Order: sequence, then C-alpha cells, then structure tokens
Amino acid sequence: MPVKQVSGRVTLTHAKGSSVELLLYGATVISWKSGTITKPQPIERLFVSSKAALDGSKPVRGGIPVIFPCFGAPTHPEHMGLPQHGFARNQVWTFDSIVMDNDAGVSVRLTLEPTAGITAKYDKPFHLAYVVTLAEHQISTDLHVTNTSTSTAYPPDNLEFQALFHNYIRAPANDVLVFPLQNKSYYDKTELSEEAKSKPKVETRAGVDVRQFTDSVYEDAGGKYEVTWPGGGVEITARELSDVVVWNPQQAAGAKMGDMEDGGWERYVCVEPGYVRGFAKIEPGKTWVGQQVISVIHHERRINQL
Repeated sequence: MPVKQVSGRVTLTHAKGSSVELLLYGATVISWKSGTITKPQPIERLFVSSKAALDGSKPVRGGIPVIFPCFGAPTHPEHMGLPQHGFARNQVWTFDSIVMDNDAGVSVRLTLEPTAGITAKYDKPFHLAYVVTLAEHQISTDLHVTNTSTSTAYPPDNLEFQALFHNYIRAPANDVLVFPLQNKSYYDKTELSEEAKSKPKVETRAGVDVRQFTDSVYEDAGGKYEVTWPGGGVEITARELSDVVVWNPQQAAGAKMGDMEDGGWERYVCVEPGYVRGFAKIEPGKTWVGQQVISVIHHERRINQL
C-alpha cells in the first residue's frame, strides 16, 4: 500500500522507492527519503534531532514543521495569545483523504479546524488543509488557508496571518551554500539590538553560507532557491511564499537547545519559504494557498563564493 496510517503516523511510499513519513501531530513531515538518477538508493533528506520529541508533547525539532498563523513571537493584535510560531505545529491534525495515487506520485490531505484549546487563544474562524505529495525525486507541501467567517459586516472579517515551512535540510552545514540571494534585502535576527534587527541589510554574497550563527529573513526573495554542498543538494521552489529564512544556530545557540542533539547544528541547514514580512490577508469565504516543492539535485553544482 502506498499510504499507511499507524499510531498517529502516515507513511507514503513511491513505486520507485522514495518515501515520506509525517505525524498527525503538527502535520510535521519527519522523513523524506529519495535517491538521484545516478544514485537511485533512497537516502534521508531531512534532519530530525535524535533528542526531538515525537510523542506529541512539544513541536518536533526537525523535519518540516508548519508555521501558522504567526512566525516567531506574535506581533499581530489577534495573535498575542499565541506561542512563538503559532499553533499549527503543536496540534493534532485529522487525516482527511488520499488525494492522488498513481505512477506520478502519491499525496495525502490533513486538515485542522478550531478546537476549544485553539479558540481560547485565537478566536478567528479558519480551515487549514495540508497536502503532502511524494514523487520519485521530490516532495511538495501545500497549505490551504480558508477564512470560514460568514460575517457580512463592513469592514470585512478578514483573516490575517503568516505562514512558513520550516525545512530542516540534512546537509553538512559548514559546506552549504544557498543561492541566488545576492542583492536581496534581509533582516539579520542575530543582531543584539531590536533596532539593528529591524534595519534591512543587502546580501553581498553570491552563495550564502551558515558557518556562523545565521538567522536571516530575506524578503521578496524570488521563490526559487538552491541549497548545495559537495556531492549533493536540493532545489526549493515556492509559490505565494515570497520570503525565505536561512537559519542555523551553530554551537553558539544550538548548544542551548534542550532538544538538539550534540553537534546537530553541523548536520542541517534550515531554508524556509514563508510569508513572514507583513501578513497575508483573505476575505470571508476565500482561500489562500502557499506551496513549496523540494527536488533533489541530481548532479553536483559549484558556485564560487564572492
């Protein structure tokens, strides 16, 4: 069977051997295995800390957590009762259906609606549908956000939110380069003062590395990125997610994380497409869809760091 659901986990298996595993808790993808044309044996493409909680007690440190309706600490007045990164990553989603099952790939849909626990902190009506699709050499994740308000009042009862896919790409962090981000405006969240954090910088590097503690938010970043390292890489293409975050705590911050395995920061880079500068806005009855596709790069690519 290409789709199995056991004990709160959903496994997708492609006929050519690639696979995806996700939890109903947080709708978090915790494994994506894929080979390449030249090396068809599937290998793990995502990083999950060996200390990560996979029992639903806290958000997963690794994989692809879903961030909604706020990125980081809440700043929107309607989000002030929420924890960092919102609630989507620490709620149990519902398995809705198998969307596709054919030679091209297999996909499933999970859904999340307001619960008593969510409504106590966030009283906006919404419906989330999350579609995860596995193909031979790629995974795609689509977040459908619907404003289910039936209000006809003016001004309209809009749903305002942020959304992001917090991808932990398994990679040798000290050898990674992310591009093309040169000349893009970004905000450096490693700065010490709030004033410095809120002042935009311009990226001068042809390839962005994470050899030092990195937490950069690039706005209007183009929607297509390559994450490369000697011997491998992935390409990420995003739609309706105009920003991208590049993050790696390195030892300076990583050693302070209780659920980060020792030296774990050396084994991944987070490249996270999102809508996080400002807020997406949808009117009652309307739906917004944010999508990413992560594809294996089959042949090694090189870029000279400037």
